[in-house]
Amino acid sequence: MTDNTERRVVSVIVVNEASVLSRITDLFSGRGYNITSLTVAPIPESKYSRLTIVTSGSVRVIEQITKQLHKLIPVLRVYEHADLVEKEMALVKFPITENISDISAICNAYNGKIVNVGNDVIITMVADEPKRVDHYLQAIKKYNPKEIVRSGAVALER
Repeated sequence: MTDNTERRVVSVIVVNEASVLSRITDLFSGRGYNITSLTVAPIPESKYSRLTIVTSGSVRVIEQITKQLHKLIPVLRVYEHADLVEKEMALVKFPITENISDISAICNAYNGKIVNVGNDVIITMVADEPKRVDHYLQAIKKYNPKEIVRSGAVALER
């Protein structure tokens, strides 16, 4: 029997307190699991935070991770997303010498826009599904981006 390694998105609801993130990342690294993306933010009007973890593994590996996460005291809920809405953001800095209208048109195609124009640079923002952010980053290569910052994924079950 072969294990099919696939990209997986796991959400973890935790008590928002010191060292929780460290304990969760220690669990992953201690077992040799890689975290591709990690996003953490407080849940509004609560004492909890949501971690969205993107990793790779078989169904069996994800089940092991989930069981281990449940054993951590500040963890309230762990679930792997089956049917989800997932988004990611990228900020890209371009030299002011590049064609602003072309960059703007590409941004618009990927749910993005120009968010800042300075003396020397143009900064764009795109927020879309991770694959579409990948495609955007490929499409803008010819405009000589100076810097790219990409957020982690955020996801919610439908």
